[in-house]
Amino acid sequence: LTAEAGPKAVAQTARRLGIASPLLEVSSLALGTSGVTPLELTGAYVPFANGGIAAQPFGILRIRTASGKMLYQRKPSERDAVMSANDNMQMTRLMMETVTTGTGKAGRLNGRDTAGKTGTTQDFRDAWFVGFTADLVCGVWIGNDNNAPMAKATGGGLPARIFRDFMTEA
Repeated sequence: LTAEAGPKAVAQTARRLGIASPLLEVSSLALGTSGVTPLELTGAYVPFANGGIAAQPFGILRIRTASGKMLYQRKPSERDAVMSANDNMQMTRLMMETVTTGTGKAGRLNGRDTAGKTGTTQDFRDAWFVGFTADLVCGVWIGNDNNAPMAKATGGGLPARIFRDFMTEA
């Protein structure tokens, strides 16, 4: 698909969805040959759950003193459409299939429509699962801080199960 659309178009789409890390515009880009952070990757899935509308990931909503004085409150960011409704629907259907019949079955939530994508890097150095429902997006990454391989961990294994357990509680 990358060869058909062109690596440049794939990189432009990734940037539109929120990837800020440098991306090599090469045929293997869709396989993950350019590194991105877990926060970037999870944030890039937000438009799929959000009707095609982007949202900037953030970690702190507000900070108050012990007496309640507001020191900081996050201001909502601009929200722009980054894909058409049809493209959003098609991508969501593909990722729903991942958790229904594909590598992400362990991430399926009982009684909730769930969509997601698994990932595993060469030599099992990283494994991840990013998934979403109609109202929440969650990304799970596992790996070793020293980049050493794991014992054949895959995104459809432990990361998908962590996603399922977290999202069930959330």
